[in-house]
Amino acid sequence: MSYGVYIHIPFCKKKCQYCDFPSWEGKEDLMSAYTQAIVKEIEAQEPFLAKAGPASSVFIGGGTPTVIPITQLERIIDAVRENIPLDPEAEFTVEANPGTVTLEHMTALYTMGVTRLSIGAQTFENDILERIGRIHTAQDIKDAVRWARAAGFTNVSMDLMYGLPGQTMKNLVDSIGSAMDLAVTHISVYGLQVEDGTPLKAKIEAGEITLPTDEETEAMYDYVVNNLPPYGFARYEISNFARDGFESRHNLGYWSDKPYIGFGAAAHSYWGGRRTENLRTPEEYIASIERGESPARPEEPSTPEIQMAEFCFLELRTVRGIDREQFEKRFGCTVESVYQKVIDDLKLKELLTSDEKYIRLTPKGMKLGNVAFRAFLL
Repeated sequence: MSYGVYIHIPFCKKKCQYCDFPSWEGKEDLMSAYTQAIVKEIEAQEPFLAKAGPASSVFIGGGTPTVIPITQLERIIDAVRENIPLDPEAEFTVEANPGTVTLEHMTALYTMGVTRLSIGAQTFENDILERIGRIHTAQDIKDAVRWARAAGFTNVSMDLMYGLPGQTMKNLVDSIGSAMDLAVTHISVYGLQVEDGTPLKAKIEAGEITLPTDEETEAMYDYVVNNLPPYGFARYEISNFARDGFESRHNLGYWSDKPYIGFGAAAHSYWGGRRTENLRTPEEYIASIERGESPARPEEPSTPEIQMAEFCFLELRTVRGIDREQFEKRFGCTVESVYQKVIDDLKLKELLTSDEKYIRLTPKGMKLGNVAFRAFLL
């Protein structure tokens, strides 16, 4: 059985203004105990995963994984390799944020068997980086990618964002050009989401920061979608573009109903149709492991209707779309037997199209994805 492994490192040097992820700054004193707790959690799952077979992907994310000492990151990676069977061709990704890495970091990660890096750039405009609370500069981004190449990495992904405070179309065009100059192999491009409880939202409400207009943000989206393919980046998911053969296998697993197991604070798992989430804070998580208890807590019970909806809108995120055969194999009925009216309505709105094997979003549907996703929640 193919499955993925996710490991969450919740520490940051500085939390970004827009971030509502489970991550914390100023908790360096917990890093050592947290590393030990993750190793113990991984070791505890060894008998179960030995029976499950080899994992197809590992993803260490955050937070900022590269903010912890490299010796601690090495302990975690060693625990993965010693306790979790991995496919010989397994994709092994680590998020490596500019401003927290050196050539020595990159070389160590490559030596440990990491095969893919994800660089959190967001933009190459220094004033915007400062405005959104990033700790790095444009030069730090360039250095991080060049060090990755020098260390031996051939699979380097980069995150960019649009709709940022004070961002113009020229800023976005220049950032994409800079990414192309660095010859990355994968790009994730996300529109800014203003989340409740974040410093960014408070500043917007106080009139301290203004965002691009809806029309400007839509034009940025259109630029990304229309201009990355000519550079050789095929769109394979709503926000993700890759050179041929460099699609993120780990993330494709999320969107294709594959099981995954999570380790660390706030990490999610999906196994046997059951979803769990680990205790959210590092303190709670460490204490649970030290007591010899599982940190996993079941999420809300999921009905067959909810499982079908999740299957559909996750697969619809991909360019391929909903696999009719897989849906029927998973639920024992056809997609149309449950969603015929939804499919017909979305086709009338030109948000959906289909063929014998797949039901997929149109380009308009990709832009208005949330409208289509909500329609599947019967």
